[in-house]
Amino acid sequence: MSISKWIGASIGWSVGGPIGAIIGLALGSIVDAMAGGNSAPFLGQGQPRRQRRTTQGRRQARPQTQSGDFEVSLLILASIIIKADGKQDQRELDFVQKQFLSMYGKERANHAFKLFKNISKQHINTRQVCTQIKQMMDHPSRLQLLHFLFGIAKADTLVTENEIKQIYTISGYLGISSKDFESIKAMFYSSRENAYKILEIPKSATDDEVKKAYRRMAKKYHPDKVIHLGKEHQKGAEEKFRQVQEAYERIQKERGF
Repeated sequence: MSISKWIGASIGWSVGGPIGAIIGLALGSIVDAMAGGNSAPFLGQGQPRRQRRTTQGRRQARPQTQSGDFEVSLLILASIIIKADGKQDQRELDFVQKQFLSMYGKERANHAFKLFKNISKQHINTRQVCTQIKQMMDHPSRLQLLHFLFGIAKADTLVTENEIKQIYTISGYLGISSKDFESIKAMFYSSRENAYKILEIPKSATDDEVKKAYRRMAKKYHPDKVIHLGKEHQKGAEEKFRQVQEAYERIQKERGF
């Protein structure tokens, strides 16, 4: 391994914990590939600063997640899910690239995907990465990450058991409850029971309990919860919100209230 990769990893770790090390190593690889270029593509601003704040003061209040924080976390977790079933399916890679293009535009998406491909070559400690994300990222943003990971797993039409286990492990490390995990998971499957799972209630719930659950989940998944991530991440948030509305409407139609 060339010296620039090791330097990149060392600097990254010192200022940004395990995530900083991963990004530093990936950037070092890109610099090597550029053969002496004086600049390397990076993502949104704020990630290095945010990492320093969480590693220097353990009890410091969690800062509001910025677009760059979310972007870097997304790249790393996506690389873990892509490899969860033992292979990198082209449809999953295409899904990631398509999502980047939709969210970030052509130039930024190309830079992000280049970094993503270098990240996916690394061995990543899932627990360490997720622990750092949990420390730096607010809960609504972590839920949005989970939604995106299920989208990747479903991109090749078949969600394998290994992918489900990996996403469940990640959600646990991120501090996401099993109810929230099952709610978001249910958004990617079609069945009558899944409408109840999305609203986090049993099928035996009363009509009043259904209405209360809808109001609670609509508030939890409202796009305004992640407005601080920037407009590039609003589409995914709106999709979650739409799924909650559709789940409620299915139950309404089924029960006739």
